[in-house]
Amino acid sequence: MQPSSSVFKAIRIDQGPGGHNAAYVDMTEHELMAGDVDVDISHSAINFKDGLAITGARPVVRRYPMIPGVDLAGRVTGSRHESFVPGDVVVATGCGLGEAHFGGFAQKARLNADWLVKLPKSLTPAQAMTIGTAGLTAALCVLALEHYGLSPEMGPAVVTGSAGGVGSFAVALLAKSGWRVTAVTGRAEEADYLRALGAQDILSRDALTTSGKLLQPQNFAAGIDTVGGVTLANLLAQTQFDGAIAACGNVGGMELPTSVAPFILRGVALLGVESVRPRLALRQEAWTRLANDLDVKALEAMSETIPFTQALDRAKTIVKGAIRGRIVIEMA
Repeated sequence: MQPSSSVFKAIRIDQGPGGHNAAYVDMTEHELMAGDVDVDISHSAINFKDGLAITGARPVVRRYPMIPGVDLAGRVTGSRHESFVPGDVVVATGCGLGEAHFGGFAQKARLNADWLVKLPKSLTPAQAMTIGTAGLTAALCVLALEHYGLSPEMGPAVVTGSAGGVGSFAVALLAKSGWRVTAVTGRAEEADYLRALGAQDILSRDALTTSGKLLQPQNFAAGIDTVGGVTLANLLAQTQFDGAIAACGNVGGMELPTSVAPFILRGVALLGVESVRPRLALRQEAWTRLANDLDVKALEAMSETIPFTQALDRAKTIVKGAIRGRIVIEMA
């Protein structure tokens, strides 16, 4: 049976004689890209990558036309895959959405089944978008540390960029799991916010931004780093014997000015974490963890919900640093 051709609203990015342009358009389901599950999108969220795609500030989009939006949640309306049936509530993040495949800034999507996770019943689609890629990445970092064999009784944990999206979720998840968490931030005014998330100690970002010795006092058993660069090098130098750092960001630079010393003299591990590839079983584990361990009501207090009609303008502002917290888009 052919999919219906019902009209829906979308933000579409086109590349033409006038250059890069993003605008609201009417589309039909016949224009959707290939996939085996059809979804009515109820919510999406604005990520930094979406702002880059819409403004063209960086080459995020890999094909045109493109619907941006790396996060989406909604209800299955049609499925040609045994894992899903109409009525299933699902979430999708990453997987090339908004870059190579039409993403979440639309009222409908057609997706590959292995990109989708059935949303835990304790989470609503709006809550899932409050969590989004940032929360999923944090959960994957926590799981990486646990799968490596680390646990709270081994010593304290540290989180860099702790007032940001990934960092905030990482602090909350680690604290819920029983870790004593040191939150690293460059904004002293965020101390109360970080303690409310579960951090017991606050460390100034400046303490980690100057290159130090290759081996330093052993302050942490585990860490989640969202920064990279010199900050990550210092964390590795301060990690205790047989500890590990899960790294997921590079805002501080792609270079890593360290040596083999932490690895071969203290047995420290550097665990790389990425949140783009599907890896369905791991994603399901992460979303279950998020549903069980996060105080969703507290998360909702840190988010703002806007109608789809405001999404285009608000996405443009995120690249200017004008958005704090999570902006959830209600598509209806």
